[in-house]
Formats: sequence, structure tokens, C-alpha cells
Amino acid sequence: MHHRSNESKSASWPIPQPIRKDGAGGPDKGPRDIMRDIENPDMLVPPVTDAGLLPNLKMSFSDTHMQLNQGGWSREITVRELPVAKEMAGVNMSLTPGGVRELHWHQQAEWSYMIWGCARITAIDQDGRNFIADVGPGDLWYFPPGLPHSIQALDEGCEFLLVFDDGAFSDLNTLSISDWFAHTLKDVLAANFGVPELAFDAIPKDQVYIFPSAVPGPIESQAVTSPYGTIPRSFKHRLLAQEPLVTPGGSVRIVDSSNFPASIAIAAALVEIKPGAMRELHWHPNSDEWQYYLTGQGRMTVFAGNGTARTFDYRAGDVGYVPRALGHYIQNTGEETIWYLEIFKAAHFSDVSLNQWMALTPSALVQANLNASPELMASLRKVKWPVVKYPASETGDR
Repeated sequence: MHHRSNESKSASWPIPQPIRKDGAGGPDKGPRDIMRDIENPDMLVPPVTDAGLLPNLKMSFSDTHMQLNQGGWSREITVRELPVAKEMAGVNMSLTPGGVRELHWHQQAEWSYMIWGCARITAIDQDGRNFIADVGPGDLWYFPPGLPHSIQALDEGCEFLLVFDDGAFSDLNTLSISDWFAHTLKDVLAANFGVPELAFDAIPKDQVYIFPSAVPGPIESQAVTSPYGTIPRSFKHRLLAQEPLVTPGGSVRIVDSSNFPASIAIAAALVEIKPGAMRELHWHPNSDEWQYYLTGQGRMTVFAGNGTARTFDYRAGDVGYVPRALGHYIQNTGEETIWYLEIFKAAHFSDVSLNQWMALTPSALVQANLNASPELMASLRKVKWPVVKYPASETGDR
């Protein structure tokens, strides 16, 4: 259910024009990128409620540089590609069967979601305790800053999303074992390991980053016993094994340090939005939100106060971003279920529901504040529904 969409638009579809139903706007006779306009209807014809300007809150991995290596590929979205995303950066990576993301470490925390396929991950901590595990579709891993690790694809290869708690992070500028060896004098290496210098004649001359290798055998065949034991808090979490919170419009699985104790710097939610449903109006008080769309298509309006709101359209493979505490929703605008990840630079997941806030505030105060109708007041819920779906209602002009 978490594979990317392969939706295509028919060339026979009418060419969209920047004209609102009330007559605002006018035809665009070109030159223009019509396919981009079809993919971004709420930018071509913004809803009438949009006002003012916000920074760009959307970037597609398809618009980024692809780093190709023997053994796999990677591409990244950092503040270079999405300047508003100062708190987090993301890497989309794929490894061929047996392909290895070499032994390395980061100054930043690493959180990952396996999109498809399986891989073997390894790590050690500062106390010499080691960790070896296999991860499959829907599984997560988390490596704290500074701890060395590796990733190797199993039989079918794999693709995964990596998120780091620093928007300026670049995966091409990590601390890699091959890079360190290549930039250390051989007499120093010989002194460190107690072997002759000629033992290092075949080491790589540069960082290998991703490289091909044989598919490893069963995990039992690669067991390494540490005299200090294994890492006590697992770096792996099976997100899809969690019981979801189910609502009429979809479901939510929340993962943070409360149920994935190793993940002390990054929290997340896997959200399902069925056709005709939406992630309710809400905001997050403790972190910016970094989004990754796994399937489907939808739109999000972000409200920034002082009469400012802007709407963006998203599809599978896109990244969305919401600055801390800004109000927003995500509405499914397609015929396919949306699955997407909400990711936060925080130990705990936290969101505030507009509906619940109103329900838990004295009703006379709410009614007076909004001149609210009896129907609206009667609809308020004290229990949060992260995803909502109601019978279709009339929609206003864009």
C-alpha cells in the first residue's frame, strides 16, 4: 500500500486556465508548462480564501539531483532545495540486491522508513554494544548522532526514506570509513592497527558511498558477539505492526520516544486519508512538520495568521513542509487513498485539534467569538479525530 503512484494525465484533458469561477484572472496562452499546471491546480487557481504570500512549502524528489552509483542511487531535499525546511532534511535512497550504504556516521540523528524491499542494518554504540537487524516494508530505524552504522540490501533490493534533524544536512557530506582511510597517512594506519603499511595498498582512494556487494546470508550467519553485549534499546521499530487509531476517514499510527524509545530526537505519524476525507484542521506546537507522500494526491492550505494563507498540491513522491504551529489540513483530492508521513524534530508527537479546542472551551464563548450557528456548535467533538470524513457538501468557488 506504500508504493508510489503511477498516475498519468491524459493529453485529451482540457488545458487549465488561470480563471476563477467569478471571472477573476484570464487566459494564459503560453509559453507554459501545462503538465505542471495540471499537477498544481490550487496554485494556478488559488482558492478565494488564499491571501498573502508564504514561502514555498513543496518540493518533489523528482526535481532533485540523482546521485547514481554502482549498487544504488540517492537524492536529497535540504534547505538548498526547500529553503523553509530549516529543521529537517530528507534523503530518498535505493540499493540494488546486495548494495551497501557504506560504514559511516553523522553529526545528525537519522530516522528512516522502509518503502519497499528489505535491508540489513548494523551499528555500535559508544560502549561497544552492537546491533544487527533486518528491516522490511513499513519498518523504521533510528541511529543517534555520532553512532556508526551501515545499510545493505537483501535479495530484492530496497528503497527507503531517511530524515535528519538538520535542514542543512547533506548525505554526500557524511563521515565515511573509506573517506577517512583515504585521507589518513598509511604509516598512521599501520601504527593504529599494528600491521605493515602494505596492508593498506588496496584501500579505496576516495569515499565509496554506495557500492555493490554479494547479498548477505541469513542474519544468523553474520552474528558478531560483543563482549559488552547488544544495544539495549532497539534501533528498529515495526510501525505497521502498531494498532492504528481508526476514524471514519482513515487511520493514524503515531511513533515517538514513548513507543520507540531509541528515537529521542524524531517523532512521526503514518497517516491514511481515504478518498473524500481529510486530515482535520490542526497545528503542531512543538516542531516544524516535514511530510513525505507515499501514495495518492491531495492539497494542503497553511494558515500563517494576519490574513495569510496559501494552498499547495501534493502527489506521491512529494515533500511538504509546515512551519511550527501554523494551522493546516490535508484533503484527499484524488480517487486513491493517501498514505503520508508526518515527521517532527521532537521527542514526542504533539498536535492540537481545532475541533477539540472549540469543544473543550465554554460554548457561549465559542459561539460569541465566531457568531457560530447551532449546527456548528452541536457538531463539536471532545474526542480528537485526526482524519475526518463527512457526506459531500457543496464547495465554494476557488
